[in-house]
Amino acid sequence: MPTQQLTFAVPKGRILDEALPVMARAGVVPESAFHDKANRSLSFATERGDLRIIRVRAFDVATFVAFGAAQAGIVGSDVIEEFDYSELYAPVDLDIGHCRLSVAVPEGDGADDPGNASHMRVATKYPNITSRWFEQQGIQAECVKLNGAMELAPSLGLSRRIVDLVSTGRTLQQNGLVETETIMPVSARLIVNRAALKTDARVAELVERFRAMSNEEAA
Repeated sequence: MPTQQLTFAVPKGRILDEALPVMARAGVVPESAFHDKANRSLSFATERGDLRIIRVRAFDVATFVAFGAAQAGIVGSDVIEEFDYSELYAPVDLDIGHCRLSVAVPEGDGADDPGNASHMRVATKYPNITSRWFEQQGIQAECVKLNGAMELAPSLGLSRRIVDLVSTGRTLQQNGLVETETIMPVSARLIVNRAALKTDARVAELVERFRAMSNEEAA
């Protein structure tokens, strides 16, 4: 019987450009059509006949891998922490896609001390992480889920605080916001499905390739 094809999930957006050279060194090289900006396909062949790549939203990478529709992938540690899927295993920190998940408020708001209220509304793409973090501060956070344009929430009266990814802080500054707290540092990780890792030697081999490559970079 033919060997079932492995599926490797990668995220659209900021991490992908940094991930491609890392993937190549680990032997995961997509077909040329993958690099065509006009190509709207979601699934691509690779130089390995038994491996395909799917290109989806970051949150969907975690879901596809956790439920076994993809056996491995790359995603930020923010996504892993938000979903906390039991079937998701993140064995390798790829040391790329560095940023941080932070709390931000309007400049001059005077609300940079989260201890001045027991309840607050927060706009974020990360309601689970946000709720847990504020709970640790003794605050009940009412999380308003947004998938983008987080910086508009304070100016439009949706919330006084946001929790979002921050890299340089330039976007916050341009929208009149200041970073007040860092919830967690973020980097890209190799993730695999736990069941696939136990039952398919090719998944274990992928992990070892990425781990070896990562160790070489650190040396």
